[in-house]
Amino acid sequence: MQVKMTVNGEEREADVEARMLLVHYLRDELGLTGTHWGCDTSNCGTCTVAVDGQAIKSCTMLAAMAGGRDVETVEGVAVGGELDPVQEGFMREHGLQCGFCTPGMIMTARWLLARDPDPDEATIREAISGNLCRCTGYENIVRAVRWAAEHPEGATDAEEVSA
Repeated sequence: MQVKMTVNGEEREADVEARMLLVHYLRDELGLTGTHWGCDTSNCGTCTVAVDGQAIKSCTMLAAMAGGRDVETVEGVAVGGELDPVQEGFMREHGLQCGFCTPGMIMTARWLLARDPDPDEATIREAISGNLCRCTGYENIVRAVRWAAEHPEGATDAEEVSA
């Protein structure tokens, strides 16, 4: 079946099997491998993307269901070589270790901050509860999201020098 959607601001169109999952379309057809494929059961959250601004686990959505919609992957987060504040927070607060869960965590954190620009720790933990991390213990991830909330425009030049 023919599917057409906007992915990271670019119109994309392809002929796909009706049963193809969005995660496989993004990775296999478009080569956007930043969206990780972890469990295929919606338990781990590594495949989280934004669909029309909503955080969606792409292993639970058919590519055809994304037809006519706006999809954003982790590859679309940095603009013009500038890190998004969430990406910068993960870097500054050491919010990753192996990095496998990181794309899903970043997409979930961006979704949260779009709805609640100043979340407390409990709200952050609840938002990321659908994303499993086997390495960090979540402390640095929570700090990374708080950093992004406190720096919605990213770091200032003075912070760049002192970091």
